[in-house]
Amino acid sequence: MSYLRYVKIIGTVHVSPESVREVRETIIREKPDAIALELDYPRLLALLRRERLTLPQALKLGKMGIFGFILQELEMFFGRSFGESPGEEMIEAYKAAASLGIPVYLIDKPVNETLAGMLSSPPIEKLRFGIEVLASLLPGKLKELDYSYLMKEFREKFPHMYKVLVEERNLYMAINLMRIVDSLLEKKKKVKVVAVVGLGHKKGIERILNAHKPRAVKINSL
Repeated sequence: MSYLRYVKIIGTVHVSPESVREVRETIIREKPDAIALELDYPRLLALLRRERLTLPQALKLGKMGIFGFILQELEMFFGRSFGESPGEEMIEAYKAAASLGIPVYLIDKPVNETLAGMLSSPPIEKLRFGIEVLASLLPGKLKELDYSYLMKEFREKFPHMYKVLVEERNLYMAINLMRIVDSLLEKKKKVKVVAVVGLGHKKGIERILNAHKPRAVKINSL
C-alpha cells in the first residue's frame, strides 16, 4: 500500500480557468484532511497580495531577480492569453481550505533555491532559454503550444533546467507529501490529502509516491 493511496494530485495548468474550477470542485467533493500547494511562503503571500516583481526590483536583485522576472512575465503572458491570472488555482485552493477549515501545507522548494539552481546551468543553455522566452512572446506563438509537447521540448533543449525546475522539485514535494501522510496516519487510519501542483509535476510526484509505503502503516502492522 503506497503513499499514492492517500494522496489525490490535481495537475493544473497555472493559467487555465478550467484548472481553477477543477480545484474548487475537487476540494468540495473530497473534503480532504489536508491540502498541499505547490508554493513556498513568499510566493503564497505574493499571490494573496497580488504582488508582482517589477523590472527595477529585479535589476536590484541581480541575475536571480532577472531570471525570476522573466519567468513571471512569461507566465503572465500565457495567463492573459487564456483569460486567467497565474496562480488563481492556488488562491482558489487556499480559500476553499479556509472556508472548510482544512489545514494547508506549502510543499514546494523555496524559490530562491530553485532560481540559484537555474543560474548554475551551462551558459549556452541559459542563452538558449532566453531566446526561447523572447520567441514565445511573439504574436501567434501561443496557438502552436501544447502543454505535453512543451514539457518534452523543454527537457530535450534544457536538460539542466528541467532537472532543477521539474525533477528536483518533484522529489522535494513528494517527500513533503509523505511527511504529511505519515503525520496524519499517526492520528487516524483513513487519510486523504489533495495536492495542487502544476501539470508537469503530476506524473513525477505520483511515481515517487507509488514507490514508497507510509512509515505509520508499517509500524501499525507489526
